[in-house]
Amino acid sequence: MITGLLETAREHITRYSPAQAAAAMRAGAVLVDLRPTEYRWRFGEIPGAVAVSRHVLEWRMDVTSPHRLKELRPDDVDQEVILLCNEGYTSSLAAYQLRNQLGLRNVNDVEGGFAAWRDAGHPIVRRLVAE
Repeated sequence: MITGLLETAREHITRYSPAQAAAAMRAGAVLVDLRPTEYRWRFGEIPGAVAVSRHVLEWRMDVTSPHRLKELRPDDVDQEVILLCNEGYTSSLAAYQLRNQLGLRNVNDVEGGFAAWRDAGHPIVRRLVAE
């Protein structure tokens, strides 16, 4: 069942490689990191990404709401947003959900998630230092 849902979601979104996501960020796309705080602190964060917990994503992504992310333009359902999770599963489902439920037309994700971003050598910032 979940495999079918994931396949359906991915048929309706664009899945960026880490390099494509980095280029889209440079061009003005908003990268939203869905990983839990513990993961971001332990494994690193992407400079310029906006952290949003998955459980409040719809509230923060509603471009008609005063509670939207400050990076989102009011009422702009076409602004490019790229979601990122740890490995690219949660972000695919969330992108599809935001398209269907909030009417955002340009929400996509990063194939392979943060792990692929890190493994491709893109910049990350670590909060915790290994001893």
